[in-house]
Amino acid sequence: MTKGSRKLFLEDEMNDSNISKVIEGFSHLAPEDKEYVAEIIRKQLIEAKRNALAERAREARANFERGSAKAGTLKELMEDLDSD
Repeated sequence: MTKGSRKLFLEDEMNDSNISKVIEGFSHLAPEDKEYVAEIIRKQLIEAKRNALAERAREARANFERGSAKAGTLKELMEDLDSD
């Protein structure tokens, strides 16, 4: 095992351990607290997805401005793919 792969393995192990701790702590909460935590996590997931989509949109715009992306109708894009 290389130094880099060992580091990734240890990070994965730590993440698994942290997740286990979170789940264990969650299981001890009162039902209303579980609902509150679940709602917070749901909102954080929505925000993370929104941020990832915004980043992808910025990348697409930059690619388009550099000329490394194409625009067109679906038919035109499919024809372009078929011609390659």
